[in-house]
Amino acid sequence: MAIKATIYKASVQVSDMDRHHYQSYDLTLALHPSETEERMMTRLAAFALLADEKEGDEQLSFTKGLSTDDEPDLWQKNFSDEILLWVELGQPDEKRLRKACGRAKDVVVVNYNDKSDIWWEQNKGKTSRFDNLRILQFAESEIQALEGLCARTMQLNVTIQDGEMWISSEQGECALNPTWR
Repeated sequence: MAIKATIYKASVQVSDMDRHHYQSYDLTLALHPSETEERMMTRLAAFALLADEKEGDEQLSFTKGLSTDDEPDLWQKNFSDEILLWVELGQPDEKRLRKACGRAKDVVVVNYNDKSDIWWEQNKGKTSRFDNLRILQFAESEIQALEGLCARTMQLNVTIQDGEMWISSEQGECALNPTWR
C-alpha cells in the first residue's frame, strides 16, 4: 500500500513592500512521502515571494508536484488554461527546462541548497538561451532555519523589503536573502 502525503495547513500573511502586495493566504500543502520539510518550506517561501493579487484560477497555486511529471511545483494559469508562471524547485535538467519554457510565459527555477552552485556552473550557458527563464537562489543555511518554523498548522508572517524576506511564526523567525542569478 502506498504511503499517503502528509497535509500541512498554513495561514500566510504577506507584506511585500517591494511590490506593494499585501495579502493573506490560507494554504493547504501536501508533503509528498519522498519530499522533505525543507523542500516544502522552500515551496512556501517561493509562493510568498512570487504571489500576487490575482483571484480565482489566475492566482499562484501549488500543484501535485513530485507525484506528477508534467507539472511544476507551483504555477499560475489564466482562465483559458495557459500557464503564465511555472515555478520549479531544485536542479532540473535541460530537457525539463526546455519543456517548461515552451509551455509557460515565465519560468522560475528555485535553487535552495549548496549543490545548486555546481548545477548553475554546469547549466548557466544552456539557460541563457531561454528568454523567459529566471533562476532564484536561497542559501541552504537560511532554508534550514526556515525549516525550523515548520508545523502541521502554521501561522506565518512574511515581510519582504529591499529584496530580503523575514518570516516569523510561533516557532521563531528567520531571514532569507533570495538572489536572482
